[in-house]
Amino acid sequence: MRKVTCGRRVRLFLWMMLLVSAVIPTGCRKAKKEGEGERVLIGMSQCNLAEPWRVQMNSDVADQAKKYREIEFKQKDAQNDVIVQQSQVREFLTQGIDLLIVSPKETVPMTRPVKEVYDKGIPVIVLDREIQGTRFTCFIGGDNVLIGREAGKYLASLLNGQGNVVELMGLMTSQPGVDRHEGFIQGLKEYAQERGTPADGIKIIFSADCQWLEENGRREMASALARFEKIDGVYAHNDPQAHGAYLAAKGEGRGREKTIKFIGIDALPHEGVMYVKQGVLTATLEYPTGGKQAIDIGMKILRGEEVPKWITLGTRLFTKENVDKGGLEIPAKGPKRADLKPDKPRPSKKLGKEA
Repeated sequence: MRKVTCGRRVRLFLWMMLLVSAVIPTGCRKAKKEGEGERVLIGMSQCNLAEPWRVQMNSDVADQAKKYREIEFKQKDAQNDVIVQQSQVREFLTQGIDLLIVSPKETVPMTRPVKEVYDKGIPVIVLDREIQGTRFTCFIGGDNVLIGREAGKYLASLLNGQGNVVELMGLMTSQPGVDRHEGFIQGLKEYAQERGTPADGIKIIFSADCQWLEENGRREMASALARFEKIDGVYAHNDPQAHGAYLAAKGEGRGREKTIKFIGIDALPHEGVMYVKQGVLTATLEYPTGGKQAIDIGMKILRGEEVPKWITLGTRLFTKENVDKGGLEIPAKGPKRADLKPDKPRPSKKLGKEA
């Protein structure tokens, strides 16, 4: 038998290592396709998940993100605390995100942290609630003035231009709350002018900031019911508050829930639309989440495509007459800030040409 020397063993070992290293790149590693880029990290900060509408928004964003193989997606819940949300945005910045999606709790406090991200060259999509200034890449949201105006006109038509109304407002330090109130006032005035009814025919006899929460709407409506014998309509800035108002009227035990007209906003399928079908709400107006659009626009931004600075989404009015037909579509009148020019495209270096 031939004796194997130490030198031959070493040479044999080296040849085996060379063979293994030659096989690994083709046999164990997946080859990168030409033009295929890395995954991009998109972070989203949601102001709170106590509102069903915001839960739906998060779901819409996450579901759409799953449709893109290039996206790594992270979500954070600020739990209705603006300080927490400020910290979350800055934390995303340290984590190396490629794009930020933020739905601010409040306009003014969130302006600075969003600006910090934007000034680092990271695209920012603002959803639903505005920030001050123009230090963001794209805003996507519904037309809250339009929605409020349509609510005002519809409620005025139900009451023939005469009646006492309770307004249960959303968070009035947020732009949607302000816009839904101002739009409602415009709608009441427009109805009076168009129909020739008294300008003060519809009186807002009670209003309260309910911060978008159903329990607050129920509590404030209970106060209104205790103070006023005649209430003809309730305009709530979202469906949970409208539902809370209905429960307060029903809990009073006087049957006033059957005579008061309850109008809400959001029109989620399992909430506002369902309440209309059940006869709990008289009507609800859709406030689109913009979740799907945020991801699609985000990918366009990261690929270097030019996108509008401001995107306004339309609404739908759901009543018992049209709820089974998908509601009445009311298109947006155009972007609220048509004067804003799109940002100069800054494509992500991580995405390949075919991403």
